[in-house]
Amino acid sequence: MNTTLTTPSPLPRPRSRTAPGGPAGTRPRGAAGARPRGPAHTRPRTPAQGGPPRTAPRTLPPHTVFAERLLAVLSGERPVHWMLGHTVGDAYEQLVRLAPGTPLRSHGPRPVLRRCSVQVHPGRGTPQTAVEAFATIATGARVRAMAFRLERGEDQRWRCAAVELDGLGTAARPA
Repeated sequence: MNTTLTTPSPLPRPRSRTAPGGPAGTRPRGAAGARPRGPAHTRPRTPAQGGPPRTAPRTLPPHTVFAERLLAVLSGERPVHWMLGHTVGDAYEQLVRLAPGTPLRSHGPRPVLRRCSVQVHPGRGTPQTAVEAFATIATGARVRAMAFRLERGEDQRWRCAAVELDGLGTAARPA
């Protein structure tokens, strides 16, 4: 009996999914930059790996964040108690009185913050502890004004200390 030993042939290596010339349908499709290059299970490169440097997400200044929060409450998009930890002094009571009757709660177009600016009162040699901000709010063709005061607490967090809307802040105060 004549027996010959044969060695098994090596298995072909699988092709990379992103390699040029791979089988049709295995390359990523879509617009350039739609997804990072490389296999799906890998992460994008970090600057230490030689990729482009990442930029930090843009953070808004505190007065703009508070203007958006106040607008959400005054327009009825959020409940007043959403501002509980973000107010100090009489500001919460002002919001409680202002929110139900504010003209921003109309059934028309949603109010949008157009502009928010701040007036800083710097102290000599002391860190900034209070700012007065004012914002313009567009509701369709109508533009309204909102003013508020932010104070920085000992924990370095900003909190709203007063709110006025088109002169309604003085009318909403108790006599």
